[in-house]
Amino acid sequence: MQLVGDDLFVTNTDYLKKGIDLGVANSILIKVNQIGTLTETLNAIQMAQKAGYTAVVSHRSGETEDTSIADIVVATNAGEIKTGSLARTTVSLSTTN
Repeated sequence: MQLVGDDLFVTNTDYLKKGIDLGVANSILIKVNQIGTLTETLNAIQMAQKAGYTAVVSHRSGETEDTSIADIVVATNAGEIKTGSLARTTVSLSTTN
């Protein structure tokens, strides 16, 4: 069974360490732009994996169609990705005259 910490950890290594010490999950939801930097994101994934946790890489709600999270999943061997519906996309519109 996979128990994923999302708001519990918020991609933050301090929160993740506390959760690992208390044994309050076995997986973390990683949102790349949640913690602030790519380095901090990668550190959270590495910490989770060293503790035997899985890492599920995700975008945040309303995110663009940027596919970079797929690259992060492969590069870190995370193995899991969470994405939104293909039918629900964010469209940027510009009004020019």
